[in-house]
Amino acid sequence: MESKLKGRRYKLDIRNTFDISIDDVEDVRPGHETEGMKRFASEVPSDRCFSIIFKGQRKNLDLIANSNEEAAHWTEGLNKIIQNSRAMSQKQKLQHWIHTCLRKADKNKDNKMSLKELKRFLQEVNFETDDNYAKQIFQQCDRSRTGTLEEDEIEEFYKILTTREEIDVIFSTYKDSENFMSAAQFQTFLKNEQQEIVTLDHTKSLIAKYEPSEEGKKQQSMTKDGFLIYLLSEDGNIFNPAHGKVYQDMKQPLCHYFISSSHNTYLMEDQLKGPSSTEAYIRALTKGCRCVELDCWDGPNGEPVIYHGYTLTSKILFKDVIKTIKNYAFKTSPYPVIISLENHCTPDQQKTMAKHMKDILADMLLTLPIEGKMKDFPSPEQLKGKILVKGKKLNSLEDSVAENSEEADVSDEDEAAEMEDESVKSNVHAKKRAGAKLKLAKELSDTVIYCKSVHFHGFEYAAEHQSFNEMSSLTESKALKLANEAGNSFIRHNSRQLTRIYPDGMRTDSSNYSAVDMWNVGCQIVALNFQTPCTDMDVYQGKFRDNGFCGYVLKPSFLRYQKSKFNPRSIHDGEWWTPKKLSIMIISGQQLPKVNKKKSSIVDPFVTVEIFGVARDKEKKASKFIDNNGFNPMWNEHFIFEIDVPALTIVRFLVEDYDASSRNDFVGQYTVPLSSLQLGYRHIHLLNRNGDLHPSATLFVHVMLQESKG
Repeated sequence: MESKLKGRRYKLDIRNTFDISIDDVEDVRPGHETEGMKRFASEVPSDRCFSIIFKGQRKNLDLIANSNEEAAHWTEGLNKIIQNSRAMSQKQKLQHWIHTCLRKADKNKDNKMSLKELKRFLQEVNFETDDNYAKQIFQQCDRSRTGTLEEDEIEEFYKILTTREEIDVIFSTYKDSENFMSAAQFQTFLKNEQQEIVTLDHTKSLIAKYEPSEEGKKQQSMTKDGFLIYLLSEDGNIFNPAHGKVYQDMKQPLCHYFISSSHNTYLMEDQLKGPSSTEAYIRALTKGCRCVELDCWDGPNGEPVIYHGYTLTSKILFKDVIKTIKNYAFKTSPYPVIISLENHCTPDQQKTMAKHMKDILADMLLTLPIEGKMKDFPSPEQLKGKILVKGKKLNSLEDSVAENSEEADVSDEDEAAEMEDESVKSNVHAKKRAGAKLKLAKELSDTVIYCKSVHFHGFEYAAEHQSFNEMSSLTESKALKLANEAGNSFIRHNSRQLTRIYPDGMRTDSSNYSAVDMWNVGCQIVALNFQTPCTDMDVYQGKFRDNGFCGYVLKPSFLRYQKSKFNPRSIHDGEWWTPKKLSIMIISGQQLPKVNKKKSSIVDPFVTVEIFGVARDKEKKASKFIDNNGFNPMWNEHFIFEIDVPALTIVRFLVEDYDASSRNDFVGQYTVPLSSLQLGYRHIHLLNRNGDLHPSATLFVHVMLQESKG
């Protein structure tokens, strides 16, 4: 193994050579932390083992070093590079990206740039230009007249290339005659353009934070470079940085929150033959998921396994999943995790399940009501660091029977219903008659406290006969039908009880559905396939970007009242009806990524702004496309949206590569709740298809939100 790290790109020389970008690395795990390590390297000392975990769907890279010291050198070195990379400012990321492209263009590695290499570089950064323009720039920078650009000349070329006229115009409006923006002038900009009322002291603190020049800092003024750095920073982001932390009331009952939830969490791909993996649980939990699903079946040697029953999906041990949940449950968020059990095990293996959860999770597992009370849900704050089990629970009559037998029959109706695939469901029905019973072990039943699974018999039945801790799981189609026909009843039900929604059975490819209609009627646990990138997943992750990405978002007050009159399909006067006019100017784009592997291909980008919310608040508008320019396209297009219920509205910015003859290619996106939008001139830092940040790609926009007459 070659242990020399080369900047932010490096090579691992074992038997083959790997060329890996640090931007693609999610984590570095020492020891036997992956399934590959556990399966194939269990006899190798763990101190010599480590794994590189990649973003997206790329497989892990499991490595064995020649010594403990070498493994430690690699893991410590890589982690330090990752930390430094993530701590870079947007300007530093841009500089790094451009210099990486320059290195790619420098074919003979002489640290100089010929005219031919300059043209190749422009192509590399998604910018097409005619030969005359390229030659003009080259001659302007080649002051030494050597026929190549080097050092200061390359820096001058870089400055010409990255000049942004739209920033110059804004800066010129507020700067003084000496090309500085004083603290007072910057304060005026923040007030007039960004709609921020800040003190002069706060304005000075921003200058101290972002101004790169010593002269500017000394004068407490901002240069154009400092102004751009501010606009590219967290403070200049379209997403309100205050919402990047937990800021909502976390002391409400659990049913008053939307809860980030995964469906068939164990799957890495499709529902019929894809692999099951503990890695899928890690990815979901680190993305803020707070409700994970475990489909449990009898396994060999008395050990329960998890997989999609009656399919060709691979199997993993129940105890390994519980260990993974213990290790990763609270790395992203301290708030409670719900284990949703789909139980198909015999009583003996159910007892094993209960034992594993108690032994492995120990004090994390909630086995008694908080403060000994069962009158209402506790809050996420009260449940910090706790893991709750959702599953079947013996009722009082069954408890009395179970005292002697240690097990009893419970209805298996909803367990069979959760076998989503139609072919799977027919298999289950062939083995079980209608109304079949599941023998439930008391030990497993006792792990269920606040999330007792019951069959759904209607809203009236639930109100009259069910306790607050009894919850039902519904398919997306059944839930949507209820939302359309009895939206207000659904809302009132969800103000008191939890409801879980899961995908319909025909989604064998692990596709997703829109969670928005379910959120609009207050459904808390809307489970999506986290392994499938798509628009619905973008909107989902955008929703939970709010409140510090902690996996819990407080529902609007009108979805929490037990006597709420809100109905998302029939908007009328009420606290929810606060009409707004959202104005968005799509100004420009910066350093958009290539989407075609062909080197000569350059994107023709266009932007679509999509609005998601109640039925009257669903709309999208698209810009024109820009020919052959993904480096610095300019649109200057203005969109206006009328919004009736801002509290439930989500905004998605989508960039695609226009293609007249085939489907447009995805370039990047960013999704954010309307309530988390910052106004004024803002940058949008685009995410890739897997929801990870592009190292350089941004949109520059102007946002206004005004009262509307409706």
